[in-house]
Amino acid sequence: MKRIIMITGASRGIGRAAALRLSEEGGCLFLSCAKNTAMLQETAVLCEKNGAETCTFTGDLADPSECVRMVRACEERFGIPDILINNAGISRVSLFQDSSPEDLRKILDANLCSMADLTRETVKGMLKKHSGRIINVSSVFGGTGASMEVEYSLTKGAVNAFTRSLAKELAPSGIAVNAIAPGAIDTDMNRNLSPEERAALEEEIPMGRFGTAGECAELIAFLTRAPLYLTGEIIGINGGWA
Repeated sequence: MKRIIMITGASRGIGRAAALRLSEEGGCLFLSCAKNTAMLQETAVLCEKNGAETCTFTGDLADPSECVRMVRACEERFGIPDILINNAGISRVSLFQDSSPEDLRKILDANLCSMADLTRETVKGMLKKHSGRIINVSSVFGGTGASMEVEYSLTKGAVNAFTRSLAKELAPSGIAVNAIAPGAIDTDMNRNLSPEERAALEEEIPMGRFGTAGECAELIAFLTRAPLYLTGEIIGINGGWA
C-alpha cells in the first residue's frame, strides 16, 4: 500500500533531502515550498526518478487559507496523507532589541502558525483513518536557546511544546507526533557564517563537523516507520553538541 507523504519546505535543505530519501521507498510525495518553484520541481523530478509519484504545491502557508488549499490538493491528487513532515521555516540573526514587532510576527507565522494551521487541517483526515504520523523539524535551540537568534529559538521551543502536547491528544487515535531537533547542519540557513565563525562552531561540536541534511533525512525516514508507541519525543541530531 503506497504511503502518502506531505513535506513542506521541500525545495532545499532538510526538506529536499527528506523527499529524496523517502522517494527511494516509492509511495506518493506531495511537496511544497513558499516561492522556489523551480527548485521544487527539480526535487520532484529526482524523486520520480527514484520511483515515487510526486506532486508539487507552491504557496505561502502563513496564510491559513493556503494550508487548507494545500491539504485539499493533496487529498484530490493522492488521498488523505499518512505522514506530514513540517519542515518549512526561516531564521533571523540579530540582537533582539534591534528587531521589530513585524520581524517577530513574520517568524512566528513562518515557523509556528503555518505549521499549526497545516497540521490542524491534515489531522482532520488522519482522524477519519485513525492513523497517521506527524514529524516536526525543530532545532537544538528550541531547548538551549541561542543568543542573536532569540525569535528563532522562541519559535522552536514552541514547536517542541506543540509536539509533546499534540502527541498526548492524538495518541488515542493512533496518530504519532514527534520532532527532530537538528544542531548545526550544513544547509543554506547556515551559509551566512564566515569561515572563521564556522571553524569556531565546529570546535564546539564534539564530532568536529556540521551535520548533513542527508543525516537528518535518515532520522526522519526512521520516524516514518518507528513503532507508534514512540510519540511525543524531541529527538536531537547534533553530533553531541547539546
